[in-house]
Amino acid sequence: MSKLNETFLSGLSDIYDAEKQLLKALPKMSQAAENESLKTGFETHLNETRQHVKRIEQIFESLDEKPEAKKCKAMKGLLEEGSEVIEKEEGDAALIAAAQKVEHYEIAAYGSLKFWAEVLDEDAAVHLLEQTLNEERATSEKLNEVAKTVSQEENEEETAESDKG
Repeated sequence: MSKLNETFLSGLSDIYDAEKQLLKALPKMSQAAENESLKTGFETHLNETRQHVKRIEQIFESLDEKPEAKKCKAMKGLLEEGSEVIEKEEGDAALIAAAQKVEHYEIAAYGSLKFWAEVLDEDAAVHLLEQTLNEERATSEKLNEVAKTVSQEENEEETAESDKG
């Protein structure tokens, strides 16, 4: 087995675990969100994440490999930061920032995996990884849109409170 193939399988195992961790975290994030668009976005991404897990399993199957999760320390850390935001009730803007960190990690991971799959001539994997990568990018864009609204609302609330006091 080539070193690149081993790296590819290791990366798949890592993102497989990352997505499984995210499946547990997204309902908590949705529950913590106050903005309805943000709640809906988290719920939509939960459904997409279920598909991401299935796609990774399909990729393992296409490679005649057993799906195996390798503990993703990066996702664990990112989700711990998100949990702190929820516990401290820092608000939707902070929750969006935590979610963006997760999305950017996933975009980087899926981008690398897709590139490696291309080099390894794993066309089925390339197709599935590209689908997921596009969804992760779209989620990041949606978070940017919601962030504009949420940040303006939070700023207006703070301004109104300081005008009172």
